[in-house]
Amino acid sequence: MPVKRARKPKSASVETRPAEGMGGLAKGLAIIEALATRGVQNSADAARASHSTRAAARRCLLTLVELGYVERIGREFRPLPRLRNLGRGSNLRERLIEESHPILARGRDQLNESLSLAVLDGDSVLFIARAEAEQIISTGVRIGARLPAYCSATGRVLLSGLDDKDIRAIVGKKAFPQRTAKTLTKPADIVSEVLSVREAGFSVSDEEIELGMRSLAVPVNDHDGKLVAAMSVSVYSARVSRHALIKTLLPVVQECATQLEEACFGKRSRSKPLNA
Repeated sequence: MPVKRARKPKSASVETRPAEGMGGLAKGLAIIEALATRGVQNSADAARASHSTRAAARRCLLTLVELGYVERIGREFRPLPRLRNLGRGSNLRERLIEESHPILARGRDQLNESLSLAVLDGDSVLFIARAEAEQIISTGVRIGARLPAYCSATGRVLLSGLDDKDIRAIVGKKAFPQRTAKTLTKPADIVSEVLSVREAGFSVSDEEIELGMRSLAVPVNDHDGKLVAAMSVSVYSARVSRHALIKTLLPVVQECATQLEEACFGKRSRSKPLNA
């Protein structure tokens, strides 16, 4: 007689199929949420928040350190600006973009120079809005482009809105490339310049990004006085001197930034710049 083979139950394949989804991602997001809402966390805190083991939570925290989202202080982990920016962002950024278009255009028409709006993204500047002047050769960058924060006027303004510890965490002790002979590359000099920008209320990058190009940037603050963006203008050094950039263009860019603050936050205040 032929031997009958035992049949597997039809439901077996369904019962043994793994659930779809990424458990590791879910736990990682739970740890990020805990850091964003509760601040400093250790491995045990992160394990409780993510319902995982301490070892798994610690690996996640160390990965976030490597990516620049948190810093490690002994056994504890503290969120850095890059992580905090994850929770701010889309609605405010969309509002800044929408409200800035007519304001940037008016500033461009008044100065016949290109004006831009940017936000800080890690150690880089991300341009989110721009009004381009009609010139034979365009200056500056396009929407979506990035510049290093350490040597750009926009970047130094955005860094000046952080507390001193966060500024030093971003600048760190690493060596920076010298883009031109005028570029500041030593971390101590960069931090000092950022702190000076905070006091002055504006920043000038004089041929540090590219020879022949100067740029000026001012902060855009929310209703609580927290810096959320930077507005900038870029010019060719052969056409506009540093003195003219500060004396003539700075007041217009500051007024545009004030108009954006008023449009987004109902705020109108602008401190006078110190003499440069």
